Amino acid sequence: MAVGDLKAGGFQKARPARPRKFIRLGLGAALPWLLPAGLLGLWVLSLDRGWVQPYQLPAPPTVVSTFIDLLSRGELIRHLGATLNRLLAGYLLGAAPGVLLGLLAGSSVGFRRFLDPTVQGLRAVPSLAWVPLFLLWFGIGEQARVYLIGLGAFLPVYLNTMAAVGSVDRKLIEVARAYGFGRLKVLFRVILPGSTPGVLTGLRSGLSLAWMFVVAAELIAASNGLGFMLVEGQSTMRPDRVLVSLFTFAVLGRGSDTLLAALERRLLVWRDTLATTQEERP
Repeated sequence: MAVGDLKAGGFQKARPARPRKFIRLGLGAALPWLLPAGLLGLWVLSLDRGWVQPYQLPAPPTVVSTFIDLLSRGELIRHLGATLNRLLAGYLLGAAPGVLLGLLAGSSVGFRRFLDPTVQGLRAVPSLAWVPLFLLWFGIGEQARVYLIGLGAFLPVYLNTMAAVGSVDRKLIEVARAYGFGRLKVLFRVILPGSTPGVLTGLRSGLSLAWMFVVAAELIAASNGLGFMLVEGQSTMRPDRVLVSLFTFAVLGRGSDTLLAALERRLLVWRDTLATTQEERP
């Protein structure tokens, strides 16, 4: 009981903290929307004051009307389906070997010296620089686009997995070996559980980079997809279609990352870190 609750003739009941809790919950729910609301207000204000022209940046109602029109005619769904198919195929193609090779490079010094310098060099090459080479190798079909997305997903997954394996406490491995654990048992009972947080971080980073690479692939060598909508909107002077594509990319990217973040929290429910403490705090 707090000292402030005592009065001269007895006790005073503590004030209920429920209203304050509701206020904190309300502020926490509203906080992520403050910046988008501010940007929307700046968008409307810039058009109203004439800072930008409608042919450069159409009004929000125009963008919403274009979105509804594209959705009702099925055009947006068609482009969206093509992009998601490419992203899923390329992500799986890059993430799976990224995890496997990252585990091998992190647990084997010789394999890391063999593979890692080459991968580090490839990481420095911009995504658009790969497009001409992939078109020469695989043509202008779907194969080139999927491989390009796979390359984008592979790099962060591999690098984060290798770093996560290398950061596993060496003492835990020594204790496991002292108890007679073989290499496979050490891998599955010590290394994999200890590196799971870093692997999941790599998977999320790989997904983000896969979205960037899918845009690069569709901007140059596609006849459908959200990236194709961007190019089409630019060539036909339709900034409303460009903005619909950009907003769709933003929503999909945020949604897919949220799904992986939820999976990460479920798999790592045992973690007691500053981030998890802040998320659980009302």
